[in-house]
Amino acid sequence: MTVDTYRPRRSVLYMPASNERALAKIASLACDAVIIDLEDGVAPADKIVARGRVVDVLAARPRRRCEMVVRVNPLGSEWGIDDLQAVAKAGPDGILLPKVATPRDILEAGDLLDDNFAPDTVKLWAMVETPKALLNIGAIAELGRDPASRLACFVTGTNDLVKATGISTDRHYLMPWLMQLVLAARAGGLDVIDGVANDFRDLDGFARECAEAAAMGFDGKSLIHPNQIEPANRAFSPAPEALARARAIRDAFAKPENAGKGVIALDGRMVERLHLAEAEKLLAKAAIIGA
Repeated sequence: MTVDTYRPRRSVLYMPASNERALAKIASLACDAVIIDLEDGVAPADKIVARGRVVDVLAARPRRRCEMVVRVNPLGSEWGIDDLQAVAKAGPDGILLPKVATPRDILEAGDLLDDNFAPDTVKLWAMVETPKALLNIGAIAELGRDPASRLACFVTGTNDLVKATGISTDRHYLMPWLMQLVLAARAGGLDVIDGVANDFRDLDGFARECAEAAAMGFDGKSLIHPNQIEPANRAFSPAPEALARARAIRDAFAKPENAGKGVIALDGRMVERLHLAEAEKLLAKAAIIGA
């Protein structure tokens, strides 16, 4: 994703579509995105009513930069196709597909969106929550290079991965898969969001997990409680020292004596123009989020 198309996704908050009080608070929240959930967060008996509520919420969306994404039910379920069609007509920023396993799952959803004349601005997000998805992650991510696929973002389903594989809930054992997911996302030009932290009362532990995810290359964290928004935004924003370094690199290359140089020395370190490109990208993103 280029700076021109950059949208911050530092904090991505799940909201059950059945919780009217929570949905009413969207405009007041400081998160970068909300995922209105029609899948796990809604009981089977409530799904049709919840679908209609989501359409109403999208129609009355607040005028703020928060992305509004809807997680539909699996397309193979009795609700999935109707979810996708109804939500697409309401024009969300994105539709999150659960249980994605192969590139075909993305392509079929994209075809349905095209058939229902959904605007190109409606993007697809993919839950990576099964062993099969991880085995196919390279091929799935490659769709990100084709704008026609609509694929824009991966969301990690760590709880489901733990359940499906039987590994320990200790995050240490997830690391190889998480890094594989980040690598695939970068190859496909996609954003990638880390999984949830289940203990929403432990904000110190949550902040550590966010810092860890940011260091691993994730773009943001999926959240289950509004109290997690501020720590996530802080962890996935550029640090002051990183911004100071980026400004120094930009200013050094701007000096007349460095015009046309591919490599310069700055504070005793070699700096190349690739570092200048990284610095300019970081500063542009910081300006967007007001850092």
